[in-house]
Amino acid sequence: MPWTGPADPLAAEEAAARAQIEALTREFDEVVAASRQSNADDEHDPEGATIAFERQQVAALLDSARRRLGDVEAALVRRDEGRYGVCETCGRPIAPERLAARPAARTCIVCAR
Repeated sequence: MPWTGPADPLAAEEAAARAQIEALTREFDEVVAASRQSNADDEHDPEGATIAFERQQVAALLDSARRRLGDVEAALVRRDEGRYGVCETCGRPIAPERLAARPAARTCIVCAR
């Protein structure tokens, strides 16, 4: 069923996830480019994180953002099918407060424990 409220929280969450993915992709590309331009031995630099660490950290954040987008896209499908806001575990309604905090929630707070 289409969203009828003043603002579509799923659309906002989808836009935020896509923007985060775009920003993290740029950041990842910048870290990779920096590692190509530098021949410094950062593995033994006591001043900070290594380029490899930074690259993996950004990659992990990017994976998380992609999972977030996947969750939102699944919630949009559930909404189109009329199953949005219904717990996938117990079949009871998901509290509006939980959906406000986590628009892509699949389970009610009781089943999420």
